[in-house]
Amino acid sequence: MQNFHEVIIVGAGPVGLWLACELRLAGVDVLVLERRTERSRQSRALTIHGRSIELFALRGLEKRFLDAGRPIPSGHFGVLDTRLDFSTFDSRFPFTLYLPQSDTEAQLEERAIELGARVVRGESVTEIEEQDGQVLVSTEGAVHACAFLVGADGARSIVRESAGIPFSGAPARHTMMLADVVLANPPARSVLSTVNENGCAMVAPLGDGQHHRIVLVDPLRSHVTRTEPVTLEEVTQSARRILGSDFGARDPIWMSRFADETRLADSYRRGRILLAGDAAHIHAPAGGQGMNVGLQDAMNLGWKLAMVVRGHAPASLLDSYGEERRPVGEGLYKNTLAQVALMTEFNPATLALREALNGLLQIPAVNHRLAAELSGFGIRYGRMDTDVVGADHPKAGTSVGDVDLVLDDGSETTLYQLMQDGRWLDLSLQPGTRAARPHWLREENVATISAHAKSAALPADLPMGLPVAMTIRPDGYLYAAA
Repeated sequence: MQNFHEVIIVGAGPVGLWLACELRLAGVDVLVLERRTERSRQSRALTIHGRSIELFALRGLEKRFLDAGRPIPSGHFGVLDTRLDFSTFDSRFPFTLYLPQSDTEAQLEERAIELGARVVRGESVTEIEEQDGQVLVSTEGAVHACAFLVGADGARSIVRESAGIPFSGAPARHTMMLADVVLANPPARSVLSTVNENGCAMVAPLGDGQHHRIVLVDPLRSHVTRTEPVTLEEVTQSARRILGSDFGARDPIWMSRFADETRLADSYRRGRILLAGDAAHIHAPAGGQGMNVGLQDAMNLGWKLAMVVRGHAPASLLDSYGEERRPVGEGLYKNTLAQVALMTEFNPATLALREALNGLLQIPAVNHRLAAELSGFGIRYGRMDTDVVGADHPKAGTSVGDVDLVLDDGSETTLYQLMQDGRWLDLSLQPGTRAARPHWLREENVATISAHAKSAALPADLPMGLPVAMTIRPDGYLYAAA
């Protein structure tokens, strides 16, 4: 059929674009369909977590984002006063990066097009049908066919609905307000958060030197439907009640109302149709996790789908996508609902609970555990192959840090620099040693490197000592070690 593509992605937000980048890096023919005629200019998701920056670093792209964003060394859980400390993680990026989603999308679309992805805007998908070993995707102007279809088309995903995948969860109970405004008298603290008997509020700079974001949970306004426009007067009145000041808020560039609806797809795959990002999971924007979990969905799916499409891996490899990523979605579902409970009730009992949790978060181990969950640094996947020697290493399934290395010819590099082409890495740090690989992995899909660690100090993320040999997946997770 004319209009055939190996993979079609519906949705050109950050998740769909990052998936397109990964597929094109592997040489897969990709078409991205987007109903919007132009990129969103709204700031939307502001937070890029450290693990997501590591994903960009694995492809040599981190500088594009670091140069444009503003690093923040801590995060929050349910707007508790005790902040989550990201500095304890053994990463080159132990922080969150404040960067408007519009900038993130621009960077990712530029990269996808550089790699040869075709991004078509103004194409609304109207019908999807799987037949004869392919998927037919109808838009208002054409019919496209593909070997696999990925829905990255958000909370109201037509791809998910067409595949008949249930979207189970909790309906919305509260609405909240968001406003990106100029503040005539910004607060002294760079990030201000308050929860009291009058409500919950956060104020943070957008990073452009002019605007701040105000997020408000006002119990007097939480019954207002999500579709009702927010007014500046409504924002300033709520801010004065909760914060004691509106800081001279004026000149809004974006105001919105969002809800705490929380849902998770029952499956991330049905046949040749897969889901990623908000098409698979939605929640209240608590802890800045949504876009980041979606980017990590795309990174996990990208190399697997590419290898299956190219015939370089068994089709069963795609089963591991849902097996690995849906538990992450379950964790996201639970922790965002827990945060909503802390952010939307202002009675004495809940305020007392908040105080108790503030104390618990001062315990380093407790703080580290929640910080690991929200940042993505704590993700651990199960063994892909139970019969492979070395796949039961204590750190198998966890992300590998960016270690400084010296190659056999004396040149210096880093582990992440060796993975920028998207292949597996077979790294030997001791002559004559190699870690196991999947039995189906072809030589052409592996970079085989011998080197030694530049420093005698071992990375903290491998407390058993740096293995003498490692096989590392294209997404930076340890497959096996020797």
